Amino acid sequence: MAKYIAQIIVLGGQAIGRAFAKALKQEIAASQEAAKRAGGGRQGDKSAESNLRTGMTLEEAKQILNVEDLKSADCITKNYEHLFNVNERSKGGSFYIQSKVFRAKERLDQELNAQQQNQKPKAEEQQAAEEAPQSRARQRR
Repeated sequence: MAKYIAQIIVLGGQAIGRAFAKALKQEIAASQEAAKRAGGGRQGDKSAESNLRTGMTLEEAKQILNVEDLKSADCITKNYEHLFNVNERSKGGSFYIQSKVFRAKERLDQELNAQQQNQKPKAEEQQAAEEAPQSRARQRR
């Protein structure tokens, strides 16, 4: 009898161990995939920080507001205003959905601001690169 109980315990432990190992591998793969999608490095850190702050990924925010490209700010605003007004509680809408729409707009605004901040240093670098050869030419004269 004790022999059978020991076998049951060992087999149960093995099954639990395999399931844990499989779950761990899946979690690592999902984590690596998310890091790839976020861009990795500093950009990935900023994206992850924004995701945590709003509780929503960029892809989820795009789906909620039915936006394909972040470059069309007027489309984002138009969709946001429509969905926000349709889901007003006074009109029989859902406060939960309205808050999701608001958070989606907030997340897209954060992403747009981050992109604009990234473009400013690049523009300054290009301007400095263009001015550098001119100043060198003046020094040679």
